[in-house]
Amino acid sequence: MSVRFLACLAAGVMIASAALAAPAGKSRNFDHTVQTTDPLGRFFGASSSPVARSTVSYPGNHRPGTIIINTRERRLYLVLGNGTALRYGIGVGRDGMTWSGTTRVSAKREWPDWTPPEQMRRRQPGLPRHMPGGPDNPLGARALYLGSSLYRIHGSNEPETIGQAVSSGCFRLTNEDVIDLYNRVPVGATVIVTR
Repeated sequence: MSVRFLACLAAGVMIASAALAAPAGKSRNFDHTVQTTDPLGRFFGASSSPVARSTVSYPGNHRPGTIIINTRERRLYLVLGNGTALRYGIGVGRDGMTWSGTTRVSAKREWPDWTPPEQMRRRQPGLPRHMPGGPDNPLGARALYLGSSLYRIHGSNEPETIGQAVSSGCFRLTNEDVIDLYNRVPVGATVIVTR
């Protein structure tokens, strides 16, 4: 390989790393389109999720844009229509912290701040009262808020937890997958959670 090729490759990796490392609108000088896409996926076409995102057959009468979360399967389905859906691997609530019901996406945030609820801080002393958004924040790169509840569909900087029951009731995806979902789902989308 030529030195020029290796230099271009290294520059691409540095740009992708910088795009993931900083919260949107806080310290990056990229335009909005770059901020809301998956930089690593654009360059390498891969996801860090242990459960690959895929298009699957999904018969039913749900409207396109509906999110179906199957807690038992530890999968999230975004209905595309024509009997298909995008399937994502997710982390779900620990035993005793799962729930079911129908709600809506009430808000969306890029690099959201995190304020752990008091009951979570009682269970896990040492959690901060508040944490600003960024790459070290447990909510990851994006969050979709569910109704007026404390629950969210959010990113994670711990891809090894995807497919596991580890949360306090939220649903976590890799940052690459949550960015993809975030860009496809509007506020007001229906979310159906099953156990």
